[in-house]
Amino acid sequence: MTSYALGLDYGSDSVRALLVDVHSGKEVATNVVYYPRWKKGLFCVPAKDQFRQHPLDYLESLEQVIQGLWEKAPAGAAAQVIGIGFDTTGSTPIAVDRDGVALALKPEFAENPNAMFVLWKDHTAVKEAQEITAAAGKATENYLKYEGGIYSSEWFWAKTLHVLREDAAVAKAAYLWVEHCDWMSAVLTGTTHPSKLRMGRCATGHKLMWHESWGGYPPNDFFVGIDPLLDGLRDKLPAETFTSDQTCGHLIGEWAERLGLPLGTPVSFSAFDCHMGAVAANVKPGVLTKIMGTSTCDITVATYDDIGDKCIAGICGQVDGSVTPGFVGLEAGQSAFGDLYAWFRSLVNWPVQHLLADSLLLDDATKQKLAQEIEDNTLVALSKAASQLAIGESGITALDWVNGRRTPDADQTVAMAIAGLKMGSSAPHVFRALVEATAYGARAIIERFKQEGVAINSVVAIGGISKKSDFVMQTCADVWNCPIDVLESEQSCALGAAIFAAVVGGAYPNVEAAQKVMASTLCKTYQPNAQAAAAYEALYQQYLTLANFENTRAAGAKA
Repeated sequence: MTSYALGLDYGSDSVRALLVDVHSGKEVATNVVYYPRWKKGLFCVPAKDQFRQHPLDYLESLEQVIQGLWEKAPAGAAAQVIGIGFDTTGSTPIAVDRDGVALALKPEFAENPNAMFVLWKDHTAVKEAQEITAAAGKATENYLKYEGGIYSSEWFWAKTLHVLREDAAVAKAAYLWVEHCDWMSAVLTGTTHPSKLRMGRCATGHKLMWHESWGGYPPNDFFVGIDPLLDGLRDKLPAETFTSDQTCGHLIGEWAERLGLPLGTPVSFSAFDCHMGAVAANVKPGVLTKIMGTSTCDITVATYDDIGDKCIAGICGQVDGSVTPGFVGLEAGQSAFGDLYAWFRSLVNWPVQHLLADSLLLDDATKQKLAQEIEDNTLVALSKAASQLAIGESGITALDWVNGRRTPDADQTVAMAIAGLKMGSSAPHVFRALVEATAYGARAIIERFKQEGVAINSVVAIGGISKKSDFVMQTCADVWNCPIDVLESEQSCALGAAIFAAVVGGAYPNVEAAQKVMASTLCKTYQPNAQAAAAYEALYQQYLTLANFENTRAAGAKA
């Protein structure tokens, strides 16, 4: 009998559903739905680094993406689903009330961005992150030693404290804060009430400072010392956490009906998208899985013997079982990758798009069509022209920190910089420098892992950019001076979620067994060009010099 696993991947812009045959590993059907409010730019203020998402975007899109999936899947497939798995972006927390209801789902908070999910790339909590880092440095126990030593404004406690300080109404109504990944599993299993809520190891370990050695979270006194607004919050969080190969609960009647799925279908504990993408890529010690999208997330794993008592500095955490049970998951990443390219696209297109919008010679339908064509083809044209330039020809060096720096050494106060611009600098010259900057930023992460004693012998890339741009991927291979394998699957993160769904659904006894059948194959390998790699050695040193300059400038601004 045919059985299917359902993987759901919540990205920055859309939710993707993937149906996988658990016995053959075949990806049977997939569907994508974009968040309607997010697409309109609602509740976001980019100039203030504010990026919020309404929970209705997640819930409505979930129903739409699943119903659309059944239109593409074999007849009767819904009845043969044996397990459901989720992954989401993170850290993306939301405030809930005493009954576990997300505040933005209540009428009085329906239009309040502070009552919504604070998206991973929201950097409004820089000050709070700095205070948490300072407090950890002064404590008798450094509660950040397993999270790279620096707390980020992209993470749970900083975002929670920032909203509590900024919005008294939300602070009064909020009983608890929950990560998006944990919330999704709780919604489908009817366990959103604080008395029933259970949380996964991934988010808690990497973003909430959970660690077994101190019995869960840092003590309440630690948080009160930062701000009394945090008093008691850690005690409301479940102290026990679970890896994603375990069952969070079973699909309740309301959602079984809305999604057309069997009542009682097992739902796994959720995790962040990059961690589940790494599972689909067969991550193992020595292999770095790089998820390349709007930002990047770099994942590898280490054995208990290899990691020992080492605390890896400047990364986004080392957590037992956050990727696969039996290994310590290690996370790093860049705060902007594709987002940097998108920023430049918007920059160069601004005059044309606004002149087009103001034109009296064209009807609205034609304007919209032309505007979309320009947007769709800009990066393609820039990539083609940039790829024809010689390495170093432009004389331009850029940093990739347009959205701050995630790793190594998180700092959201640093900014992007471009050096070497001249009158002859063209858009393709600048774009090539930006592509090289993202490759340099990724190399800095690889080198940090190696400096800290973590073996990185090869790289596997997944995500949209890895499948769409030969220019970007070849540049990365040359800058890193190592081969890059690209996965065949178009939905690697959803595939990872489906692998966990197959385990909780009983098709396999563990993740390793499921991976042998369901993990993605490779579609392409990029080999470094020896001559290009040698040329990039000198240019990478220029990147490091510019990075040191910006670090010094940012430090001076904070002093």
